[in-house]
Amino acid sequence: MADDITEEARQVIDALKHVEEIGDPVQRAVAISQVLKDYDERAPKLRELRREAVLLLRADGVSYRKIAAQLGVSLGTVQNIERGHGSAWGTKARAKGGSEEASDG
Repeated sequence: MADDITEEARQVIDALKHVEEIGDPVQRAVAISQVLKDYDERAPKLRELRREAVLLLRADGVSYRKIAAQLGVSLGTVQNIERGHGSAWGTKARAKGGSEEASDG
């Protein structure tokens, strides 16, 4: 999957590596704080943009497995994204009642 990374994602990852390599621990911590603050503000929009893509693909009849392969994530992650869950199952309250099985349809 690392070979399939977009140029934009590669630039962000490289920039984060540079932050980690800042020699002065205080300057590094300041930079990390700035990055984390920006991420906290940006994360909901990023999740919504990814969900929009999943919903469009599902509306076109693309299976969960094919979407997962396209996005480079797991089948369960695609199902969670479609449901509007931005995080792992363990952090969301489960619905009351019986368990629900998701199909790969």
